[in-house]
Amino acid sequence: MKILYAALSFICLSLVAQVASAQLSINGKITDKSNKPIPGATVKLVEKNLIQITDQDGLFEFSDLTPSSYSFIASYIGYETQSTKFNVQNGKTQLTIQLENKDNELQGVEITGRKEQAYKNTKSFSGTKTETPLRYVPQAISYVTKEVIDDQQAFKASDVIKNISGATHFSYYNNDISLRGFRSSNALINGLRTPTSSWSQPLLPNVERIEVIKGPASALFANTDPGGTVNTVTKKPLDEARKSINFSTGSYNTNRLMADFTGPMNDTKTLLYRLNLAYQNAESFRVLQGGEDIVIAPSISFIPDDKTQVNFDFVYSKTKSRLDRGQPIFGATAGTDLNSTPISFALGKRNDFENETNLYVTTSLQRKITKNVTFNASYMKFMYDEDLLEHRTSNRYAVDAAGVSIPTKMEMQTIRRQGKNYSDNITAYFVTDFETGPLKHKVVTGYDYIQNESPIGNSNYNATGYRKLDGTVGNYNKNTPGLFVMKDGNPVPNVPHFDLVNPDYSISEISGYINTSSQTDPAKYYVHGIYIQDQISFGKFQALLALRQEYYTDINRYKKPDEKKVEQKALIPRLGLVYTPLDQVSFYGTYAEGYQPQSVAQIGDPVRFGGPFDPLISNMYEVGAKTEFFEKRLSANLSFYRIEQKNVLINAGNPGNTEELRQEGQQRAKGIEIDINGAIMPNFSVTANFAISRAETTKSDKPENVGLLNANAPKAQGGLWAKYTFLNPDLKGLGIGAGVNYTGKRNTLNTILELPEYTLFSAALYYSIDKFKISGNLNNVFNKTHWVGGYDFNRLYPGAPRNFMIGIGYTF
Repeated sequence: MKILYAALSFICLSLVAQVASAQLSINGKITDKSNKPIPGATVKLVEKNLIQITDQDGLFEFSDLTPSSYSFIASYIGYETQSTKFNVQNGKTQLTIQLENKDNELQGVEITGRKEQAYKNTKSFSGTKTETPLRYVPQAISYVTKEVIDDQQAFKASDVIKNISGATHFSYYNNDISLRGFRSSNALINGLRTPTSSWSQPLLPNVERIEVIKGPASALFANTDPGGTVNTVTKKPLDEARKSINFSTGSYNTNRLMADFTGPMNDTKTLLYRLNLAYQNAESFRVLQGGEDIVIAPSISFIPDDKTQVNFDFVYSKTKSRLDRGQPIFGATAGTDLNSTPISFALGKRNDFENETNLYVTTSLQRKITKNVTFNASYMKFMYDEDLLEHRTSNRYAVDAAGVSIPTKMEMQTIRRQGKNYSDNITAYFVTDFETGPLKHKVVTGYDYIQNESPIGNSNYNATGYRKLDGTVGNYNKNTPGLFVMKDGNPVPNVPHFDLVNPDYSISEISGYINTSSQTDPAKYYVHGIYIQDQISFGKFQALLALRQEYYTDINRYKKPDEKKVEQKALIPRLGLVYTPLDQVSFYGTYAEGYQPQSVAQIGDPVRFGGPFDPLISNMYEVGAKTEFFEKRLSANLSFYRIEQKNVLINAGNPGNTEELRQEGQQRAKGIEIDINGAIMPNFSVTANFAISRAETTKSDKPENVGLLNANAPKAQGGLWAKYTFLNPDLKGLGIGAGVNYTGKRNTLNTILELPEYTLFSAALYYSIDKFKISGNLNNVFNKTHWVGGYDFNRLYPGAPRNFMIGIGYTF
């Protein structure tokens, strides 16, 4: 028996020894063709679905392998992706992979996805309509990549604005931000114009990066704002399989779910897909705010040969929430304490709602006609649908019989609104490469068509004002109190005042008010634009010359017997020069003009807002430098600019119509900005921004307005976010993140109300094990009370107090 036990023990020990000897590790190195190590490269072990990032010496390691043949895929920005088969056996565990510099033809339209997984983005279409390295674009373009969005657990566009230099909030509304001191509302998706009707900010599950083209971009994208234009770049299919699911939960009963699936649909990889899904159900630090959001975003790319690429995007976004128009504070005089009202305070009723649907479809085509000529075309159809009920302020305090404001009560109104808006955007252009002597040309010649329509059938149901004895309503006039219904010596409001001291959020039946039902006038405008742009390369210099002829047509009294077309046109130039003395350094200068009609159709209601108005005319001078550090892992952009704009719309200050607008003479912004994005080391990523600027009125028919700073435009603003992942084996998988953001004092639309400066800190902790990643983010660490923007004493937008988010993700 002892012999049997001994034999069994020997066999077991032998098997264990064999298994132990079969567990191998492979040490590898990624280099370029000159055998120089490439740190930060991505190496994927296909059979195990494992990914490693090379260290400072270009080294990587996979352990716990058994003898077999394995496939490795190595990639890095600016290099061709390399696939390698390697037979792992005893005594043979060293692997070196060399990557070749990528010098391929650049895309004409963004069809295939970005494989990089970094804070840095190397190329962009938005600056030139061709895929151009950012260092060769003679204009500042700031951006936030999906990796920053993921690490900060940002879920809406408002969460990432802090990473852009010179960008601050104007309100909570979608795309309502200040860029370089000017209020901006225009938005692009993949370089195509979208309507700005939406109030709610969309979720970001299908966003590759958010770019901001600084300064006027009219020479490329028609009528745009002078401070800058936000371009959202959506995720495109990849030719390698990647799948992930993420769940998050945190403050304000927030629950989120996201999924991202992409890869080839056939063996030849001519058909690629991507599917992004997102769901959020969240409340808010504000009373009766928050809501439910859902996004479904499939995308397909068809690449039948090396001459043809086609992409199709479909995005469905649904939001069920309430329209948050900010909060009033007690009192309305200089020196009023902003803290007199809790930041959690909001106006409204329990039965208020704002249901919004955004649906857009995009088709893009690239066809290489000859060796030097490529045709590119894109089309977007965008639909917006709104169903709204709100109890909101009339932008003024309640008044007593003498017409004196009551600082603890707000005059209210109700709005019941249903409507749709449609937008079409077509762009088609040829890219031609040729040489004239020592000069290399890349010429873009194209045509754009943009159309926006609010159809017949949109309608409002509105109650406002004070009740009159004749059964009608109107604005109270202290000189004719006998015309109004009085109670306890004060005029009776049509919609009960909202008591700021004792708020009442109970359900309110709007049929009990005197309502006016009105059909919203249908509206339509369309734009034709033809343009030519030449990117000229000669030695260390690159010049950009562009000219656009735009024809803008607005239809006044659309669909009515006296319909009239109002036509405007503009010739818009753009000039730029880039000098690259060293491979890592570029200096640039640019001149650009902007043009934006302000018409009846854009304003939407001339009786309410005034008009028609003259178009906005702007111009910009900008110089700067773009550099790269740490083996091109980190980029920095420094810019100096001056922007002038004429015919700015501001509030007319009419007490009888608080929403009436008028045009100011001229505004000017001067400033310095810096944006830094990338990695100092492969395991140490950073994004930083800083801006010093002064945006003010320089000409006005009211002398007291000259020198007045623009609303929500701080003189100083900046931010920093850094993430560090430990390489020590004892701390493998652990990472930390930290950030700080500063916003200086700002004016509002009310000249006596100034918003205070604030500094916010944030922190994060990450842990990755196998295919799981656990994240914890803490925002506003020290619970700083602050305001992100504001209009007046009755329309302020407080920022969120301390809040947290816990996320868990699985990649497979």
